[in-house]
Amino acid sequence: MRWGEYPLKGPQVLPPIPVDLTSEVLSTSAAVPYIFGRLQSEVAALARLGIGRPTLEKAAAAAALNGTSVEQELLAGTFLQEAPYYGAIARELRLPFTDTIRDGGMVDLAGLDSQLLRPTTARVQHPLHLPLTLIAPEIGRLQEVHDLLDRHPSLRRSLMVTTPSAIRAATWRAGADRRVRESVGKLFESQPQLSARVVFHGRQGFYAGIGLCLLVGCLASGSTTQDLLHVLLSTVYLATLLLRAHAVVQRRRRRPRAPATPGGPCPVYTVMVAVYHEAEVARQLVATLKRLDWPASRLDIKFVCEADDVATIAALRAETLGPQFEIVEVPPMHPRTKPKALSYALAGARGQYVAVYDAEDRPHPQQLREAYAKFSCASSDIACLQAPLVIGNGGESWISALFALEYSALFRALLPMLARHRMPLPLGGTSNHFRTDILRSSGGWDPFNVTEDADLGMRLYRLGYRSDVIERQTIEDAPTTIGVWSRQRTRWFKGWLLTWLVLMRAPRSLCREMGFKAFCVFQLLIGGMLLSSLAHPLVMFFLLHSIATMLEAPTESVSLFDSAMFVVDSINILGSYAIFLLLGTAAMIAPEKKRIGRRWLAVPLYWMMVSVAAWRAVIELRTNPFHWHKTPHRASNPSP
Repeated sequence: MRWGEYPLKGPQVLPPIPVDLTSEVLSTSAAVPYIFGRLQSEVAALARLGIGRPTLEKAAAAAALNGTSVEQELLAGTFLQEAPYYGAIARELRLPFTDTIRDGGMVDLAGLDSQLLRPTTARVQHPLHLPLTLIAPEIGRLQEVHDLLDRHPSLRRSLMVTTPSAIRAATWRAGADRRVRESVGKLFESQPQLSARVVFHGRQGFYAGIGLCLLVGCLASGSTTQDLLHVLLSTVYLATLLLRAHAVVQRRRRRPRAPATPGGPCPVYTVMVAVYHEAEVARQLVATLKRLDWPASRLDIKFVCEADDVATIAALRAETLGPQFEIVEVPPMHPRTKPKALSYALAGARGQYVAVYDAEDRPHPQQLREAYAKFSCASSDIACLQAPLVIGNGGESWISALFALEYSALFRALLPMLARHRMPLPLGGTSNHFRTDILRSSGGWDPFNVTEDADLGMRLYRLGYRSDVIERQTIEDAPTTIGVWSRQRTRWFKGWLLTWLVLMRAPRSLCREMGFKAFCVFQLLIGGMLLSSLAHPLVMFFLLHSIATMLEAPTESVSLFDSAMFVVDSINILGSYAIFLLLGTAAMIAPEKKRIGRRWLAVPLYWMMVSVAAWRAVIELRTNPFHWHKTPHRASNPSP
């Protein structure tokens, strides 16, 4: 087991609460206000289906604890299988039963997606028979259905019992084409100013061309224009450096204690994982999500797969998936991006909150608990919580070691500092926890932005919402080879460029919506980071040129300007390396630092690689703006 991995045992399970289902014992039970009125009739109906007393006692105890129904607990746990249970309901109602709905039988009508949230009814067409209404009745309404059939016996010819899973699966298939079109086009059609579908909006392409010509002209012209370029780049570089230096100072402040988990029943929590060509990590992923400390009856876990990714879908189906798991197949349509897949699956999210993970992630088992606790005590404008990402394979190569430093600086120092000052957060692409209603009303993820996380974080802020951070981490693995790292980093820079272009379509409006201070922070976080990465080789050249000039010239002939720029360039280059190391190591614990070792000496080479990736992203922004460079993943340890 690697450093930081969680034990294979699941979260602590409370022993069953001894609940006597007779009215005499219920009348003296402490649980009577919750159990007696609501659960007694349900338990009686379930007992008529032949479910044994011990099973009902355990399910009733869990229902009282989780604020659910006995039926939900029976189907969510290991007590019952869905198909036999609804088959028993069909026999009780003297109706036919099926656990499958044929393709093409359901028509995509208005309001169809409501059956993804609460699958109870489906209207099915058949070429040889009259239309059928398929029902998955809840046990609490079984008597109503009985009475209806007694009053109208002719309804038996057009009714059939099925399972909620069958209705949900048929609903996904029936609305697939319409839903995927909406996933691709909804944000662009409803709020085009927020979509990256048009890369250069208005005059942005014209200004970009002018900027490129000026850059080439400055480099090719005399010393005066080169000096102006030198001052401009060095000033932006220094401002970006000072923001990170402030995070180093802020890191020493004592962080507030994590809020206590609120009492009472847990809400439904949706967990979405976009998986593409991830068959190798399927077993680890399923095992990791099973360890989440949240009642299974209140979990809605969705593996969002491309429909033509047969290998990954087969690998997931080969695992033992409980009722809380669902495989969502996204029809192929360009762009083939993670945000498009997540937007498609959002239509079926049943939770009050949505968490997003990547396939290789190993979130802390209690991360959902902490996020829920923080949401519960936070103001209503907190739309998202970001969990820290910790690199678990920092000792494998010098690339993964420096990646670990980078993530430590970002997620455990810079983002917490920004959150404390109520500034916009460029979210990470995983371990985000959202309020579902705000996520939907804000437009969800932009399918045309290849860093949908940073884009969404900035969009939420400009719409009047904020993001915050939590402490329980998610462990993931960093790339270990230059090729994989370069493709991933190129995609990131391309997405940050898209994000900056989208937000800067109307700078005045953006400044008014964000506020001047947040607007400046955004420019440093996204624009400054992009410019400093692109300009790093040039600033390095300026520094080396200044050193060579000062060594050749007599001391008294060195101008004040040359001396000042030499000092600024030295601070920029050496300071950026120092801040990178200080900010990264300050947030690490001893085992992490030990795994880094002396690999930090490769920081100058790493920064040059960052610059190469940034320039490659600029080229791809023109040639292939929406291409998603897929990062391959492998299991972090042997599957249990």
